[in-house]
Amino acid sequence: MTARALPCTAGRRALAALAASCLLVPAGAHAADSPPIAPQQQLVALLGVHGFRTAPQLDLEPVGYVGPRRPITGARTTLPVLDHTRDAQGRTWLRVRLPGRALGRKRPPRTGWISATHAESVVTAWHIVVDVDARRVVIYRGGKRRRSYRVIVGSPSTPTPRGEYFVEENVRLSKALVGAPFALALSARSNVLQEFAGGPGQIALHGMGNIGGRLGTAASHGCVRLDRKAITWLAAQIRPGVPVTIR
Repeated sequence: MTARALPCTAGRRALAALAASCLLVPAGAHAADSPPIAPQQQLVALLGVHGFRTAPQLDLEPVGYVGPRRPITGARTTLPVLDHTRDAQGRTWLRVRLPGRALGRKRPPRTGWISATHAESVVTAWHIVVDVDARRVVIYRGGKRRRSYRVIVGSPSTPTPRGEYFVEENVRLSKALVGAPFALALSARSNVLQEFAGGPGQIALHGMGNIGGRLGTAASHGCVRLDRKAITWLAAQIRPGVPVTIR
């Protein structure tokens, strides 16, 4: 896959905020074991605006809405599916992970129920694991470890948030931007920075262009930095919706 270029000024502003939220600070390191990774993940690509609910019931008022396109690149919104069910009228519902920040500070990543109509089922065999203590990203395909890279993670005062997330967008960055040449913008948001440089404190896996740093350290505002070769390979493989475990 080729990551998409930024289409508009608003997208560039969002991207600048995302990159700025990952700027340099100081750090340290440890290690951790990895439990098994499932060989595939069911996804759903949205073909229209979907209201999400706290339960699979049409009579419940939606607590929010998610659109069919992402704000930076305009890529199709693609969400991991966690569960599914049918209601008494035979309608299919999907429980999905949602983009954006949960209400309140330090809440777990958002999930909700959406209708399966105006949506397309997709499957991915990819899964990214960020081991914060080991300062390493491990990439799996079909449940098997494919590659592993040393990285820079968030500092103790602005840590990389742990949990289950997914790739919202795959963004090509110009040479002049922080984090070039690519950024995988995640559904993760900083637990410390509610806003940063006009953006939502969004976490990304990105390159080291115009920012640098030493691999194997904890020295960012929460993002995960990879060297040019690693992020270029990763961006060529990963599409929106791919699950990301940060632990």
